Amino acid sequence: MDIAVNGVRIYYEKTGAGRPLVMAHCNSMDHKIFRRAAGALSRRFTVYCPDTRGHGRSENVKTLHYEDMAEDMYRFITRLGLEKPVYYGFSDGGVTGLILAARHPDLLSALIVSGASLRPDSTKDLPLRFFRLWSHVDRSDKMGIMLREPDITDDMLRAISVPTFVTAGERDLIKEEHTRHIAATVPGAELKIFPDTGHGGYIMNSTRIADYILSVIPE
Repeated sequence: MDIAVNGVRIYYEKTGAGRPLVMAHCNSMDHKIFRRAAGALSRRFTVYCPDTRGHGRSENVKTLHYEDMAEDMYRFITRLGLEKPVYYGFSDGGVTGLILAARHPDLLSALIVSGASLRPDSTKDLPLRFFRLWSHVDRSDKMGIMLREPDITDDMLRAISVPTFVTAGERDLIKEEHTRHIAATVPGAELKIFPDTGHGGYIMNSTRIADYILSVIPE
């Protein structure tokens, strides 16, 4: 399905029944990475999996900004009339979720973020060097946004008022001290480090993140 929000066309898939859950994917991927997780979650939730702007089947844009993506998600939620959805975001989707929850404190019922960054230097040195190299090859702005943004401040983190759950892989490409800082700064946030996995091993084409969401979000 398609919906026009914030000046762009956003493609999304919807499955299941129950309270709404929005799942936002990582950079350079699309909603399909959540197929297995969405299937497991659809037993309890109505799961909405959009392709973010410039990704998948959504409208392409020349320049990407996380603030625009957060506004897209706000308009997506309000245009569809989703009442107090749970929001799950992986990597770039997690960055978007932090901004969304800070800017719109009454919008969500819960926030779960995985592998989210605070600033470009949240990424470990080796993958950051790869992003710099690949930005000279990739004609889109997918690598560029990660070299310029985000800039999530402690004031923004402290403005998040919904129950928040912060996760990362033990071998995540995001520095663990940054993940721990997010969890320590968002009021009441809970932290989960998944052992023996990297940035997306417990998320992409996996039900492990679904099992976690089902364990922390009450029926």
